[in-house]
Amino acid sequence: PLKYFFSEGMKTESGDEVSTREIKKVLSESIEAEDKKKPLTDEELVSVLSQKGYKVARRTVAKYREQLNIPIARMRKEI
Repeated sequence: PLKYFFSEGMKTESGDEVSTREIKKVLSESIEAEDKKKPLTDEELVSVLSQKGYKVARRTVAKYREQLNIPIARMRKEI
């Protein structure tokens, strides 16, 4: 199908259209920059994305994180 070639879209708080790829990129960068001794939970990642203008639900963050093959916070924790 043709939709395979296009990324899904979402709206930012300001009403701009953004692709899910962009949100996943910001999510991935946020996880890369986190404190590995105290990794961000999905709920905290929602807050980070919200501060950057992306309004997404915790379940959406969890879905995108899983699609990026990034484990949950306690599995990312380094001692």
